[in-house]
Amino acid sequence: MPDVVKYVLGIGGILFGLLIGLILFILIVKYFNLWLQAFVTRSRVSMLSLIAMSFRKVNARTIVETKIMAVQAGLTEMGITTQALEAHYLAGGNIRRVIQALVVAHRANIDLDWDTAAAIDLAGRNVLEAVQTSVDPKVIDCPDMRTGRTTLDGVAKDGIQLKARARVTVRTNLSQLIGGATEETVIARVGEGIVSAIGSCDSYKQVLANPMLIAKAVLDKSLDSQTAFEIVSIDIADVDVGDNIGARLQADQAEADVRVARAHAEERRAAAVSKEQEMKALTQENRAHLVLAEAEVPKAIAEAFRLGHLRAATP
Repeated sequence: MPDVVKYVLGIGGILFGLLIGLILFILIVKYFNLWLQAFVTRSRVSMLSLIAMSFRKVNARTIVETKIMAVQAGLTEMGITTQALEAHYLAGGNIRRVIQALVVAHRANIDLDWDTAAAIDLAGRNVLEAVQTSVDPKVIDCPDMRTGRTTLDGVAKDGIQLKARARVTVRTNLSQLIGGATEETVIARVGEGIVSAIGSCDSYKQVLANPMLIAKAVLDKSLDSQTAFEIVSIDIADVDVGDNIGARLQADQAEADVRVARAHAEERRAAAVSKEQEMKALTQENRAHLVLAEAEVPKAIAEAFRLGHLRAATP
């Protein structure tokens, strides 16, 4: 009986070894091309790492291709290891986009390391687009046409309304991309600065004669502070003269004053009418007292006759 058990265990061990060998052979055949590609390009991705990726549910082809891209682009000094790529992939990051961003930054001599790029990507920002915007500045319209507004309306001190449109050239500030304010904040700040700059001008003619006064005033306020962008320039695309807001406000104020005066006159008229009615009532009351007093006269005469204090005149 022990011999049978040993025989069965021996056969089982052989089958198990064959199964393991078959699985390893299949995996080696599956990843041989990737391993050879990494070996030829000196990307240093071992066969054991490729096999382990299949158990960790990592896309080995993506890891190898991005590692090759990093090595061929000369990013070896950044310490981009296979483990770092796998960790970023498992965290839900886009390793291909991160490596592409690092390549662009490296070619453009922009200071960007792997940890910063990976953090930007995991934060939900498009790190490749951010680097491209840093290399090739982006132009945004102010105000944003998507909001339905076409101009920024400001009023100079002389009461004339000016309608302005600006184009803001920005580039990405990679050091503040994480936690920095977005493009909408930059547009809002620039719009606020333009309206404020127009309002500080003594006359609308100053703005029409030199629109760069507005741009210079806005740039001096450092509106890109704590934002993910750095403002390169602000260009006033168009300035139109609007309504005479000052005259309109004065007319509205005069009309309001007239309405107030009318209300006060009506109040005084109502008070006079009320006083007149009160005097009429007092007159009627006094007349009633007079009638009552006249009614007492005959009584007094009769009483005087009865007491003999008064006698009728003889003819």
